[in-house]
Amino acid sequence: MSPSGNPGLGHVPCVEKAAAGSLSGLMALSDLVTTCLSPPVHYVICKLGFEKKDTYDINNILSENGEVCWQAVTEHVCYLESDQSVDYIKSIRSLGPVCESVNLHLKSLTKEQFVTQYALWFRWTNCTELFLEVFDVLQDTETTEVALGLMKLTSCLERALGDVYLLIGKDCPFLLRDLLASEQLAVVFGQAVMNVLRVFIGSPYGLNLRNVLWHGFASPQEIPAKYCAMLLFLTAGLGQLLQTYLMQTKCILAHRPYVTFVSLDELGVFPDLNHETFSIAEELVKLSSFVLKTMLPFWMAALTAFKQSRYADCVILLLPQLEVGLRLLFTTTNKCPNRLLTAEPSALYTTFDEMLAKHLDNEEVNQLPAVLQEPAMEFLWDFLNHQEGPRIRDRLSHGEINLEAFPREVANQIVAFAITLLCRFSDEDMVAFKEHMVIKPLMNCASCYRSQFHPISRLKKQVLKCMKSIHLWPELPTVPEEHIQMIKGLEGNAEASTLILMISEIVSQLQQYMPQNFYSSDDRIDSVLTERLLIELCDTHICTLYSPRPVLEAVVVFRKISTQCHQVSEKVIASTELRYKQWMNKTLRSRQRHNYLRMLNSIKFLSPVLRLILVLITLELVNVHLVSKKKPFEYQQYLKFLKSILQYTENLVTYTSPEKNKWDETMELTNKTLIRIRNISDRKLMLMQLAT
Repeated sequence: MSPSGNPGLGHVPCVEKAAAGSLSGLMALSDLVTTCLSPPVHYVICKLGFEKKDTYDINNILSENGEVCWQAVTEHVCYLESDQSVDYIKSIRSLGPVCESVNLHLKSLTKEQFVTQYALWFRWTNCTELFLEVFDVLQDTETTEVALGLMKLTSCLERALGDVYLLIGKDCPFLLRDLLASEQLAVVFGQAVMNVLRVFIGSPYGLNLRNVLWHGFASPQEIPAKYCAMLLFLTAGLGQLLQTYLMQTKCILAHRPYVTFVSLDELGVFPDLNHETFSIAEELVKLSSFVLKTMLPFWMAALTAFKQSRYADCVILLLPQLEVGLRLLFTTTNKCPNRLLTAEPSALYTTFDEMLAKHLDNEEVNQLPAVLQEPAMEFLWDFLNHQEGPRIRDRLSHGEINLEAFPREVANQIVAFAITLLCRFSDEDMVAFKEHMVIKPLMNCASCYRSQFHPISRLKKQVLKCMKSIHLWPELPTVPEEHIQMIKGLEGNAEASTLILMISEIVSQLQQYMPQNFYSSDDRIDSVLTERLLIELCDTHICTLYSPRPVLEAVVVFRKISTQCHQVSEKVIASTELRYKQWMNKTLRSRQRHNYLRMLNSIKFLSPVLRLILVLITLELVNVHLVSKKKPFEYQQYLKFLKSILQYTENLVTYTSPEKNKWDETMELTNKTLIRIRNISDRKLMLMQLAT
């Protein structure tokens, strides 16, 4: 596809010249670049759909009762003679006048007329109000609002199409292009209709409006409003087709629940932003070399949205701009200026995934992490990539979040982080901004950020939570000693004492690998296996960026062990409290009384053994990167040892359940496991021993 004239990029030669100066060229580069669309992509989006000057009568595609005449739309989709796949260039050119007609039609309606005619047909999306708001945007001349409307429309449309897919299919495709190409949606809407959608969204060969906007390639003025109008119109038409399908099949469309952010306190890294911070941020945006001047309206609109309490809008506008700024930094530091632009269909875009990776596609080391530094990389991985993190961009762009209930706390963190990048990548004469009393705390928070959602970080939280649970055991109610002495045939105190002695010996072996001020000689178990020790160990900084596979495999097993230990603790607490009440109310049968007393006896060794395991896996975690130094055979043996501990804790969960009450077997299992731990320690096979 050949462009009819290059857009004003100051194109690649100028970009390369600026990039040659590495970071020093960032300011010049942000002024030079006037578009992030490559010439062919710019042509397809900005010009191709305007080449045919025909006027198209809206009555050709809209019936008297307001229904979309799909055949009149689908006939504009052209196909290649070779394989009958969609000819996107001809289709966009042919559909251009149709989009213009739809845009003029919608602009001619009052809001009341639009609601009356179309509101019903948006209900299937579960976002009726959002689509009605997009109509308001079309009446506006503000280009940033059109782009924002399109981004929200495409994400909600994708979510709704996924709900329709699940009427027939099971696992909804993650990627929009796979969803639109699915047989399931073709069954409901017809293949020709799906091809129309693919011309606008979901295919890199078409307009690809969703990806071009969500990845920050398009500036506000580069997205024609008529394409937003057309997608709004087509969404209503899909609602009409779906209603017919549901009536014929008697199916009921169910909407998947939205994802909600949990543990918002863990996301609260930066202080709450105030009016003064935003005043400075608005000045920074205009001066920082992190911002492409052509994208400035998006930044200003994002800050305005936050001040107006439109937190979802703020983040939707800001995330693509963070991607643009980082792409600018990425292409400058790695000296690959061409990757600043949208790629052609045959190549990948440079997106967050590529920019945050350890290596470039040519296997050279990515220089961006070194420039951003570890805390900023940790923040980006936490908020965008880690599976247990908020994954904000993915969830917003795929319509998984209720936009009306988007939390201020999350938007606050994204904006605060963006402000720190604006400061860091700016001219030296902006020191006054960096030292300002409202900006400096943000810079300090950013410089000491540690991952919250990497598996290693999650393990630390799990271990501490589990230890808190075990520390509740001494406070559990217990029956008077004279009651116990009345029960005949209760044994096991000697065995419990033997196990406690063995735990004490193992602790003695491990003490040399612990911080020196965390134990005394009086009582090795109670003075060493403490919450205070675990807090100290968990506060140790462990690098989480680009953790090797052996490290992640070991951490997975550690986490499973910790989870099982916590389950045991919670079961013991629940069972003890229940049995105590039953004992005092004299509602326990003879066998139940024996089981209860065996449980109380077992707690004497279960508490220290669980605490030992938690300290053990935390000491190993502190040294977890040394696992990569083990030879393959040693590594497999080490994993086998960890999995034996896991098996023990899994058995504990089963044996300590009220249904099983296998307390004698628990004692035997514990003995075998302690012997195994002692043997591994004697053979110096633990990571903490490898460290010395």
